Order: sequence, then structure tokens, then C-alpha cells
Amino acid sequence: MKKLFICVAVISAFSFASCKKDRTCTCTTVYTDGSPATTDVVTIIDSKKGDAKKVCIDHTTGTGTDLETTTCELK
Repeated sequence: MKKLFICVAVISAFSFASCKKDRTCTCTTVYTDGSPATTDVVTIIDSKKGDAKKVCIDHTTGTGTDLETTTCELK
């Protein structure tokens, strides 16, 4: 009975680790023309960590124009 309880507890712990919740993605844009850098915070609602990371990274651009570079990171 103890082993069953421990197995159920371990499985429950793993199921909570991948639960859906609101995640924060922070994007910083750096301008090469001397303008001040800007930071945008986007909330990705009700998503798993892996899915949110993909959405956040998809907003990263090497150079949107020749004047800017945007880097996004999941917090």
C-alpha cells in the first residue's frame, strides 16, 4: 500500500510540473541608430512552458529592419 501511495504521489508531482498557467515573455529591442532600447512584456495566457517558450522565441528577430534587433526570453 505504501508503494502504491508513493507511485501516485510521484505521478501527481510530474503532472503538476507541466500544468498550464500564465507565462511572461520579455522582449528587448536594441536600435543601432542610437535610440534608447525598449522592453516589452507579453503575458502568454494558459499555456505549457514548452509551448510558451516557442511562442516567445518566435518573436525574436535578428534584424527586423537594419535599425533594430529584438531578443525575447521566457521568464
